[in-house]
Amino acid sequence: MFKLSRMADYGVVVLSRMARDQGRVVTAYELSERTGLPQPTVAKTLKLLTRGGLLESHRGTQGGYSLDRAPTEVTVSEIIAALEGPVALTACVDGSDENCAVESLCPIRGHWERVNEAVKDALDSVTLADLTASQEEAAINFGRPRDVAVASDA
Repeated sequence: MFKLSRMADYGVVVLSRMARDQGRVVTAYELSERTGLPQPTVAKTLKLLTRGGLLESHRGTQGGYSLDRAPTEVTVSEIIAALEGPVALTACVDGSDENCAVESLCPIRGHWERVNEAVKDALDSVTLADLTASQEEAAINFGRPRDVAVASDA
């Protein structure tokens, strides 16, 4: 079964909450309270997302974290990459030094790159703004080309 790691799931939850706060600086404590996630988990997630370039850290008494870009500019693929590394379904695709026991005999090895790219493209097509849209907006916009969905909102 293909599924996101808990850390990636938590990252999406935390960033979605922050996107709803519309650029406000929020603390790990606030996010923990609002998401129901343990504060140490939220703090770790925030640090990884900051290192990944998705958040900005603010020091001082009014410190906390804020989104580094607009929610429309942050993709699910970027969130996963910030927390887990690039999307790579198999060792064949991730470029790791892991040796596959059947590498020389594998008839599909060359095809995994195409599958991986399709998954990455799908994750790139969903933004943080999409994830924070109401259920009704999501249902209306699902499957539409992005420019059509935006044009219908005007």
